[in-house]
Amino acid sequence: MSPLELQFEQLKQAYSLRPYPDLQQRQQQLTALRQAVRQHSAALCDAVSSDFGYRSSDETRLLEIMPSISGIDYHTKQLKSWLKPQKRHVHYSFMPASNRVMLQPLGVVGIIVPWNYPIYLALGPLMAAIAAGNKAMLKLSEYTPATNKVLSTLCQQALGPDVIVVEGEAEIAAEFSRLPFDHLLFTGSTAVGRKVMQAAAANLTPVTLELGGKSPVLIAPDADIQQMAKRILFGKTANAGQTCVAPDYVLVPADKLEQLITELCQAFSGFYPDFATNPDYSSVINPAQYQRLMAMLEHAHSSGTRVINCGDTSGKNEPALANSERRLALQLIIGADDNSNLMEQEIFGPLLPLVPYKTLEEALNYIQQRPRPLALYLMSNDKATQQQVLQQTHVGGVCINDTLVHVAQDDLPFGGIGPSGLGNYHGKEGFLRFSHQKAIHQKGWFNSGQFIYPPFNRKVFKAILGWLTR
Repeated sequence: MSPLELQFEQLKQAYSLRPYPDLQQRQQQLTALRQAVRQHSAALCDAVSSDFGYRSSDETRLLEIMPSISGIDYHTKQLKSWLKPQKRHVHYSFMPASNRVMLQPLGVVGIIVPWNYPIYLALGPLMAAIAAGNKAMLKLSEYTPATNKVLSTLCQQALGPDVIVVEGEAEIAAEFSRLPFDHLLFTGSTAVGRKVMQAAAANLTPVTLELGGKSPVLIAPDADIQQMAKRILFGKTANAGQTCVAPDYVLVPADKLEQLITELCQAFSGFYPDFATNPDYSSVINPAQYQRLMAMLEHAHSSGTRVINCGDTSGKNEPALANSERRLALQLIIGADDNSNLMEQEIFGPLLPLVPYKTLEEALNYIQQRPRPLALYLMSNDKATQQQVLQQTHVGGVCINDTLVHVAQDDLPFGGIGPSGLGNYHGKEGFLRFSHQKAIHQKGWFNSGQFIYPPFNRKVFKAILGWLTR
């Protein structure tokens, strides 16, 4: 038995000794987790910055620590009501009786955490699993060793042996996926998600896959370009675009394309003045990811595609040059080939294709013909347009007149559809994701079922069936 299998068995045995933690125990764990996050917040910020090469502590607090604490608070507050058995209807033919649904912990759940938001994407699923009464194993990314060390300390302090933190590269991740968890949640790329699901299938382990894809921004004809540019920019440049729900491309009315370019460039200069030394902008996580983005950018340049470097304030629009800090300013790309990697693969960085359209129907058709994305950002104040877009697109989630922030809503489910994911969590949906809904039918002293027991009295039986099926 491997070390991973031994750790898993330890958790299984511990769960069997306490298969239903009560409300107080769960709330105590959530409170301890919250206190540990606050206590280690500075260390977490420093660790993430170290792993990325540089990331602003303010950005880490805004995008990871704040939503983690907010989510824990929401789970703690709502847990009592979530745990109450749900009364269900009883058909009159089974009366007197009662029906209810009891929410029971699944057991031991696995959580595979990506590198781009190593704190929030570890703690978000973990708080849901703990609220639901489970034990958990976390597989952290090999790209964030400093953050992993702090998270491991934090989890040990708050949750003790109820949570096991695992590190390692691809072979450890593969072995982790093959463990017979009661549920497995994976956040990462679609390609790796397929492998995780295949590995889990051998044990009939149910999975939640939080993947990605090309999340579009649709700027409707009525949108105020100046107003919306900053909202789009925030979503694209947070964490240097290394976000699964970052805007991946923008559909813009053709007659407003140049205005959008101007507004995005001006907004970028306002967000990140003196870009080369600006303390609020993140680095790309590692050389491999940086080289991937630069290769996309170079291909766009070499194919004659129009590229605008928002970090160049000289007015000459000089191409972005590779640098040792792995800092890459927002690059606007106009006229990219639909068959290029830029338009077929998730970008996961600060490259933003702009796609002009003539009619809203043309823009909707463009979205409909592509794999279903994790998010859609609609910029419009027109109610009819909003309704049309909501009805005619299939996406994981929608944010109207903003970007990213739908993910931080405590009471909204988060998840993809088709190639962008399977299942959802966050808030109550996360609690339900890690719970089994146990159906319970209860009879009293009188049993109405006795009238249909053998031996059948044909006359009575016929009368009863006739009454029930009338």
